[in-house]
Amino acid sequence: MDRFGLGFLTGLAAAAFCATPMMADEMAAGGTIAIELNAVSDDTSGCTLTFVIENNHPVGIDQLIFETVLFDASGGVKQLTLFDFGALPAGRPRVRQFAVPETTCGSLGRILFNGTHTCSSDGLSAEACATELRATTRTEIEVLS
Repeated sequence: MDRFGLGFLTGLAAAAFCATPMMADEMAAGGTIAIELNAVSDDTSGCTLTFVIENNHPVGIDQLIFETVLFDASGGVKQLTLFDFGALPAGRPRVRQFAVPETTCGSLGRILFNGTHTCSSDGLSAEACATELRATTRTEIEVLS
């Protein structure tokens, strides 16, 4: 192999060696929390909201509580509340239900995850739970993060 080829390969190997710790840091910092409003149902006490949530970060979350705003169908703020999603292991979906008393599901127009109240994890910053939140819905109720 000529000098150019050997120098190129040496430089490429050095770049790969130097990039490895950076990639590991990026992977540890990466990930999302995916939350889906999966179903809603009315009962005698109010509306039950069913969420499927998955922590796609590389580490588990010991406790996750979101400040949540419920809007009525006309866009007015109906209620500000806290939804405690509990412990979320890494890479495994969980289903959580929340009852909204004295409310019919049809009267809700939008749910906003306004911010993180608690994000307890040994490997994540509190900001990671809020900035990496991806919210979707399978219902008529709009969900925002």
